[in-house]
Amino acid sequence: MAETARKPVPAHHVFAVVLGNGLEFYDFLSYSIFAVFIAKAYFPMSDPTVSLIVTFGLSWAAYLMRIAGAIVLGSLGDRIGRKPAMLISFACMGLGMLAMALTPTYATIGIAAPIIVITFRLLQGFALGGEVGPTTAYLIEAAAPEHRGFYGSMQYVSQDASIVFASLVGVALSSVLTTPQLEGWGWRIPFLLGVLIIPFGMMIRHSLPETLHKADDAALAPDATTGKLSFTETIKPYTLVVFCGFFLLVAGTVSAYVFDYMPTFAITTLGLPATIAFGTTVVSSGTNVVFELLSGILSDRWGRRIVMIVPGLLTLFLTVPGFWLFTQYPSVWMLYGVLAVLSAMSSMCFTPVVISLTESLPMHIRSGTVATVYALAISIFGGSTQMMITWLLRLTGHNPLVPFWYCSGAMVLGVIAMFLIPESAPRKLATGNTAAYSA
Repeated sequence: MAETARKPVPAHHVFAVVLGNGLEFYDFLSYSIFAVFIAKAYFPMSDPTVSLIVTFGLSWAAYLMRIAGAIVLGSLGDRIGRKPAMLISFACMGLGMLAMALTPTYATIGIAAPIIVITFRLLQGFALGGEVGPTTAYLIEAAAPEHRGFYGSMQYVSQDASIVFASLVGVALSSVLTTPQLEGWGWRIPFLLGVLIIPFGMMIRHSLPETLHKADDAALAPDATTGKLSFTETIKPYTLVVFCGFFLLVAGTVSAYVFDYMPTFAITTLGLPATIAFGTTVVSSGTNVVFELLSGILSDRWGRRIVMIVPGLLTLFLTVPGFWLFTQYPSVWMLYGVLAVLSAMSSMCFTPVVISLTESLPMHIRSGTVATVYALAISIFGGSTQMMITWLLRLTGHNPLVPFWYCSGAMVLGVIAMFLIPESAPRKLATGNTAAYSA
């Protein structure tokens, strides 16, 4: 079932969606980047590692809340429109961001501090869970068919650009503030910066045109009672792409969060200064931004599958050897170099995943299905990655290769799914080289 051809949405509206998406990820991921300081502020314990595990455990709970957000707001995006769902998500994230910035520490108000932080962290998880489905659907629907890969890549580009910005803020703060200042109040600054942007983001999202057009699904054969196919009947032809998309997202999110863990890993396991530690995220996420754009463009030209498979195999076989090389010849530049190469390969292979999943689904179940599949993968596996790595490091006496063996295990699942997922790029389907999957 093909969608009606429509005029692409103007670029400034697409930019507004991308900017809002980036801001939500900036705030949510700042928690991980500044986890060492948040742990001391709200979960102080005699063993810093246990404190950090508790902090990441809370982060995992917020990731699990993304499932609820995906089901509620994602399906809302299919029923009443992408725009209303994105506005609700953005408002909820703004409230969570404000609470993270202003809540006093455990030393000041006692047990109330972690309770407040937990409550609003869960609200942030709900908001972000409801962001991805409507936003990705909007980007795919805003694009001309031959440019869906490029537009869809903006989902990941905005995420990584937000990480780069948060990391640069971390580098700047760790350069100008003393450690006591950073631990005492400096870590709040990134959240306050996000709060300042919220009103602007609400305004520009309110001006967006809607891309959900019910008439595009009018060709669906109705059933006798509802006048439309049931969800189960509608999703059945897309079972393979949904399952492949899930396992690809599992592999992608584990890889991404292993790299996002690098500041904490660099400080607690490698004993590096905070400035160098935050620099690891700048390197990996900055590399991602460039290669995600390239991946989107190439997937429009060559197809989604080939752009996944080649760099996916390279990521699988190079991750552990790359970081083994760093442990044998340790230096800041070796660390940054290994990270840059692996980040480039990983971002190339995983960018087409969410594009393929989104464009393969019919419009009236697109937002909810993408949101739910994405949230399940990210919440169960991505959200637990940093906590699991911290626990495994402690269990193995801080073996520095533990995070990268964990990443490689997830990549095995991802590579298998890359070979199984159907092609969905319109240009490839038009050539007749692969079985058509409705877009």
